[in-house]
Amino acid sequence: MGFDIRRLFDRIRRKWSDDASADVNRSDERNVRTDGGTTAERGGRFSRLRHSDAVQALPFWLPPALLMGLFVYGAVGWNLLISLTDWSGLAQPEYTDLTFEMYAQMPGDASFVAAFRNTVVLLVAFTVVALAIGLVLAILVDQNIRFENTVRTIYLLPMALSFVVTAIFWSWMYNPSTGTINVVLSGIGLDFLTMDWIGDPRTRLAAIIFALTWQFSGYAMVVYLAALRAIPDAHYEAAKVDGASSIRMYWRVIVPQLSAATTSAAVVLMVFALKAFDFIYVMFGTNPGRSADILAVMMFRVAFSRTEWAYGAAIATVLFLMALAVVGPYLYMQYKRGDL
Repeated sequence: MGFDIRRLFDRIRRKWSDDASADVNRSDERNVRTDGGTTAERGGRFSRLRHSDAVQALPFWLPPALLMGLFVYGAVGWNLLISLTDWSGLAQPEYTDLTFEMYAQMPGDASFVAAFRNTVVLLVAFTVVALAIGLVLAILVDQNIRFENTVRTIYLLPMALSFVVTAIFWSWMYNPSTGTINVVLSGIGLDFLTMDWIGDPRTRLAAIIFALTWQFSGYAMVVYLAALRAIPDAHYEAAKVDGASSIRMYWRVIVPQLSAATTSAAVVLMVFALKAFDFIYVMFGTNPGRSADILAVMMFRVAFSRTEWAYGAAIATVLFLMALAVVGPYLYMQYKRGDL
């Protein structure tokens, strides 16, 4: 059976002719408009919508979105509504007379002012110290030291511990008679430095900041180490060629390139600082004193111990706004950079 080239060309011409006729028919259908648009256009829009990624993934994202909307954002909204009442928790709240009375009494409440001040100090001091220690550790580990993986694991391991474990551990460390800190100070002849670290109001908040820094500075180290490894070697070599010392090279050339890592780590650390309720509750209970009280502990004490639910809800709203002030700008920056 031979090959007929003319028959092949005839088939190709018929195929092109059929395709052209079909295109003309579709064009004619699109030109017939009823109710403001053609059937083909409406069907195309519906088909594109039906086959879009959002609609196709609807069974996967809609149920968790509804649950989160109800139990997270719904709870936040209900908490805000309760804070506008005078509910004491003994009866149903009255939503007929909503006022800002609970917020108005906050500036005159010495306990709230102390808790707010301590929260801000904890937020700023803990974050700054943890970032500074993490940066120094990251620079040291980045020098191709031996047993680098072991060192990283040792510094990062405390972050795997819960606040409860850390609080119990540091309660032993701070014990005035048998604690490791005072025992070591006495052993090296520095008895005049021994004190009741968590019993003295002057050192209580500093002791909390030190313990939390011990737990989370390893996280900052890992974030900075990853950022340092991403900087090209040419930047280091150019600084050395220009005669810059190691300190000047890091301060002027390397550290400015770590702004993104600093922002990310700072946001995470500040969120952990706002969630330090477990740590303080285990170490001091519901009444750590004004020298170490924070908003989260005060909210729990006011709502559950004094049954002042409306005032506790108002404190929770202030704490929520502080968390939003920390996370909101970061999310906006990520959105502007196209990372969200």
